[in-house]
Amino acid sequence: MKIYTKTGDKGTTALFGGTRVPKHHIRIESYGTVDELNSHLGLIRDQDINEHYKNLIINIQDKLFIVGAILATDPEKAVLKNGKERLNIEKISAKDIALLEQEMDSMNEALPPMTHFVLPGGHQTVSFCHIARCVCRRAERLASSLNEIEPFEANALTYLNRLSDYLFVLARKLSFDLQANEIKWVPEKN
Repeated sequence: MKIYTKTGDKGTTALFGGTRVPKHHIRIESYGTVDELNSHLGLIRDQDINEHYKNLIINIQDKLFIVGAILATDPEKAVLKNGKERLNIEKISAKDIALLEQEMDSMNEALPPMTHFVLPGGHQTVSFCHIARCVCRRAERLASSLNEIEPFEANALTYLNRLSDYLFVLARKLSFDLQANEIKWVPEKN
């Protein structure tokens, strides 16, 4: 299989279903940002962290491919002429969202209560986590904008929202596990 097709040389790309759109289309920006997030998660997974976190990140990366596929599907071509869905894969479920919530609850039990915002940093692994959180928020903003124009499965958007929360809690938990200094943001008063 050749990687280059030359079909995008004029600034367009094909959605799942064949519709061609400009490469700057919000749909492309949405799933491209999910792809960027997935790469950042791979970087976190490559760090020296607990095996449980690594396995969960693999699960999350798999779910992000599903979100990307949902975002890459032309809604007008989402259903085939025979009535079957073009995207014949498992979708994001309430169970997938609940898993992130359970993981956050479990991590939070081991953490001191948060009394202030914290400055990103303290350890390279923690910083990677904060970068992934920010990319996730951007993916969510883009997907939310797309959803206003062309609605898609609600669980995909909810998953991105919950994932950014998870990445914040994971950053705090990794700070704790790595004994990194968590610097509180305390604004100066006038």
